[in-house]
Amino acid sequence: MKNGVYGLLAGLLLTVASPVLANESVTALEGDAKQWGQQLGNYAGTRYSELDQINKGNVGKMQVAWTFSTGVLRGHEGSPLVIGDVMYVHTPFPNVVYALDLKNDGKIIWKYTPTQNPDVIGVMCCDTVYRGLAYADDTIYLHQADTTLVALDSKTGAVKWSVVNGDPTKGETNTATVTIVRDKVIVGISGGEYGVRGHVTAYNTKDGTQAWRAYSTGPDAEMLVDPEKTTHLGKPIGKDSSLNTWEGDQWQIGGGTTWGWITYDPELDLIYYGTGNPSTWNPAQRPGDNRWSMTIMARNPDTGMAKWFYQKTPHDEWDFDGINENILTDQEIDGKMRKLLTNFDRNGFGYTLDRETGELLVAEKFDPAVNWATHVEMDPASDQYGRPQVVAEYSTEQNGEDTNSTGICPAALGSKDQQPATYSPKTELFYVPTNHVCMDYEPFRVSYTAGQPYVGATLSMFPAPNSHGGMGNFIAWDAKEGKIKWSLPEQFSVWSGAMATAGDIVFYGTLEGYLKAVDSETGEELYRFKTPSGIIGNVFTYELEGKQYVGVLSGIGGWAGIGLAAGLTNANDGLGAVGGYAALSDYTALGGQLTIFKLPD
Repeated sequence: MKNGVYGLLAGLLLTVASPVLANESVTALEGDAKQWGQQLGNYAGTRYSELDQINKGNVGKMQVAWTFSTGVLRGHEGSPLVIGDVMYVHTPFPNVVYALDLKNDGKIIWKYTPTQNPDVIGVMCCDTVYRGLAYADDTIYLHQADTTLVALDSKTGAVKWSVVNGDPTKGETNTATVTIVRDKVIVGISGGEYGVRGHVTAYNTKDGTQAWRAYSTGPDAEMLVDPEKTTHLGKPIGKDSSLNTWEGDQWQIGGGTTWGWITYDPELDLIYYGTGNPSTWNPAQRPGDNRWSMTIMARNPDTGMAKWFYQKTPHDEWDFDGINENILTDQEIDGKMRKLLTNFDRNGFGYTLDRETGELLVAEKFDPAVNWATHVEMDPASDQYGRPQVVAEYSTEQNGEDTNSTGICPAALGSKDQQPATYSPKTELFYVPTNHVCMDYEPFRVSYTAGQPYVGATLSMFPAPNSHGGMGNFIAWDAKEGKIKWSLPEQFSVWSGAMATAGDIVFYGTLEGYLKAVDSETGEELYRFKTPSGIIGNVFTYELEGKQYVGVLSGIGGWAGIGLAAGLTNANDGLGAVGGYAALSDYTALGGQLTIFKLPD
């Protein structure tokens, strides 16, 4: 079954037969391609649009329709939402929200400006970005940098309720969007570089009261796992599965934060998300597998109870944060339709799993430069099953503290960071914005103090050697075979979220500021336009009064652009990114602008 059709049919079936299985307002938006109702386009996270008025035959004629300044500088991630004839636009800190009237020249209907302590900026890792708003039942949900979750009336901007999800004085912040399933709004937490203990929390949409909280590490009861029923690669995880893999009480400051994306399968009634790196970045200070950091988790959205886990990088030694999106598709493998989950991890491996059982089906490198591991063991009979096979030369633990391990690929920002990929059911390919970057990594001993950096490593980054000389690629990936179908080299990392459409094109942005459209079959470039600043936002589309529009936020920043965004010049600042991306200042400057495109009238 094609994934785009799956979303519509699932929504109709749920509305008619089982209205309890999804939030009806969100599901209705999924069935209407004219609107852009979720950051990832739909619950499945495919970022695919059925709109085809703009297609590969005419996209070359596309032109700017209108622009909007957000009034805020630094990195602009995520995208606006379009609900009916209203567009909801967000900014990085201080997380301003605008409601724009699309039928009245983008007139500002209302504006919400939170009051936040600016001290939170100092404890936000990798820029003051925010990945966007969520919508359900005439409510806009804003999860602020200071972890305040706010429910706003979508018509007036009035605050319905607010609740605090974390404590910035301990390093707990937020950069991620939220996901609404039925009457729950599900949120994560940032702060792995401050020894924050990661968790995902569900709040009741009616009044903001907490429904459940599931920690990434610690005792079974606090993790919301059943030792006999929660599985890892098909086997029960067993009692104290997390506690047994940490030394002493290190799990209490062990990271595993949850600042990435959450997807949802209404039929299986499971949410999927990833947990981040263990703290500290010095692996010698935390012996063991450090479960369940670096893990894909499948949970029941009503109770938070975990069904299955898969830990991608046990005992992470490189800060390969495991929070990237888990894209849900239905595809045929060996003559049988399978419910699949595809994940492009920071560690450079593209994973395909059965999303019902957690069975590992594919694990292959999606960047040929990846060298820290030879492969992921795929033999279920092996005691190494599911584990990456680490190359000693690039093991920061084996090389030891205060030793600079050189030439590790990828760098800590990964072969792909949070910038979401897209999937086209027409080609059955994934289109992936990637980083083509390597690093030197020197771990050192560090002590924990609440609210202070808990990193313990010095990094420097540079383009992958013996390659095209650039720091990024945009690739088409077959997740059933684990193979690259085509790859487009880019001078800098591709830090923009991609979008595929029924018009047989794929859109993405570049750090220099170009919006590009390419042929989904061949990768041929069909269109480019340079926006006022570097693009780390996610491309989106909508239809209004019979006309299709494409939009993207530009505003350089994020980890790759932190040097420009924060005015840093020391090459090792920004956790190693400043030196690697120093040349960006030759191509773009700070900005905060929304650019909307259309075909000529």
